[in-house]
Amino acid sequence: MPLVKGLHHVAIICSDYEASKRFYVEQLGLEVVAETYRAARHSYKLDLRLPDGSQIELFSFPKPPSRPSRPEACGLRHLSFAVADLTAAVAELAAKGIESEPIRLDELTGKRFTFFKDPDDLPLELYEA
Repeated sequence: MPLVKGLHHVAIICSDYEASKRFYVEQLGLEVVAETYRAARHSYKLDLRLPDGSQIELFSFPKPPSRPSRPEACGLRHLSFAVADLTAAVAELAAKGIESEPIRLDELTGKRFTFFKDPDDLPLELYEA
């Protein structure tokens, strides 16, 4: 039996909590599980659920350092969301004012994908699965 069963959550630190909350909840449609203000840290923690049950933890901290570079900094490169119809997903993002890169073809899998970014310039991918 493998040690790891699946992906539980990804943690993201944002610079503008309200802008990022609107982006992930209102524009991407993620479900709010819990929202906690941690007074000792002057920080919010927002737990968001994706349709498959995996989660994003959205954190705010006072004055977080910027991401060193995009996307080749050491560490997390990008977050990828599976979609059934990439063309429809890109059109929905565009209707909400979210720009995405041109659709590309993964030469190894033959699947289509594109990138867009969150309010902190974090690269996000849509991958047709």
